[in-house]
Amino acid sequence: MTSGQSHFLISAPSSNSGKTTLTLGLLRALRNRGLSVQPFKCGPDYIDTIHHTRAAAKQSINLDTFMSSETHVKNLYEKYASQADVSVTEGVMGLFDGADKMKGSSASIAELLDIPVILIVNAKSMAYSAAPLLYGFKNFYKEIKVIGVIFNFVNTESHYRFLQDACADVGIEALGYLPANEELKIPSRHLGLHISNETDYENIIEKLAEIIPKTIDVNRLLEITAKRWEPTSASSQTFNRRNLKISIARDEAFSFIYHQNIEVLSEIGEITWFSPLHDSILPETDFLYLPGGYPELFAKELTENLSMHESVRSYCENGGVTYAECGGLMYLGKSIETNNGEEFQMAGVLNCKTSMQNPKMTLGYRIAYWNDFEIRGHEFHYSRLENYGLEAEEIKINNAKGIEVETKLYRKNNTFASYMHVYWGDNRKFLEKMLKSATLANSQSPTAKNHERN
Repeated sequence: MTSGQSHFLISAPSSNSGKTTLTLGLLRALRNRGLSVQPFKCGPDYIDTIHHTRAAAKQSINLDTFMSSETHVKNLYEKYASQADVSVTEGVMGLFDGADKMKGSSASIAELLDIPVILIVNAKSMAYSAAPLLYGFKNFYKEIKVIGVIFNFVNTESHYRFLQDACADVGIEALGYLPANEELKIPSRHLGLHISNETDYENIIEKLAEIIPKTIDVNRLLEITAKRWEPTSASSQTFNRRNLKISIARDEAFSFIYHQNIEVLSEIGEITWFSPLHDSILPETDFLYLPGGYPELFAKELTENLSMHESVRSYCENGGVTYAECGGLMYLGKSIETNNGEEFQMAGVLNCKTSMQNPKMTLGYRIAYWNDFEIRGHEFHYSRLENYGLEAEEIKINNAKGIEVETKLYRKNNTFASYMHVYWGDNRKFLEKMLKSATLANSQSPTAKNHERN
């Protein structure tokens, strides 16, 4: 890399400080300057990365030291950052909030990658009291460098001057502020920022990109975060290509996907994207991946696509290898009950029903132990499952603190399903186990139509 490139991590003292909104605006403002901008996201969030990708016109990448190794995170950062002029990493929650104290936090990512931190502070009801807050974040953990701050919800220059005084006395550079503006607010849903056809994300992001340079010194931000950074030769696991035909659901109802999972699948076969909402039949398939999303918001449309139900059900009942996670699990069940009590028929592959009635949030990292290896992932949903006899694999699943949870990995024939979003970008044993289990089952079942193409 050359000395002119910039790297920084945007974090905040707490959630709801506006770091995602500001990140999106910065990504687009930098892109509008003609710069190549690479976005990253700390942690397991699969919604922010969708917004990042739109704003930067480059695929946003998850950096997560709980679901993957530090070596994997370093390799990912080097691979993608080396191809950009500016690398912008958005933090998760507050700067030091991790799965267990600091473990997996934004601060741990900043330390691991040796990149500086820019704090976003909600200053709506704060003036010079920002000084002790900033002092604490600057000095609490000396292994990271908090070098700049941008204040959010600041509506007057006089207010900002108090905040500048606080920064000067602490020794953190004030880079500007963003006024409160309801027109630039991205709606939230139960899984974080909303993904909806009703919201004009492009318009909001472009307006942010226009407004940000008026009150934030973008030039100075790039100056203080420029560094000479020489990537090492990153190593990674590889699969023996099996020439499988891989079908992955992607549309308005199914969009929560870790990009590195797709990269791994692309090594073992040819990927075809399809839509359970809009397409009539499943493509020719050796491995079917039904990721998470918002199927409950499109339950009526999914119900009406009977030909896709029949196609997916036929594939699964004839031994087709499938992994369905969260929203995909809901789609394979008998029905989805929405929050207003309406019930919509789904594909009917699995003997269960899911409901949004009396929703309860289930959230957290997951570690599953399947025979002699671990599976790591994340769970975040409000629906609940009513099991009508669906069988589960003999797998123990714990949370980040080692406490066993109720989450299951269900199996029927060669269809595997769970509420757990599994990250196999670093550890491919889960994927290998499913494919091997299916191969064994198929070899013992002459009626199974699905097989691996060698």
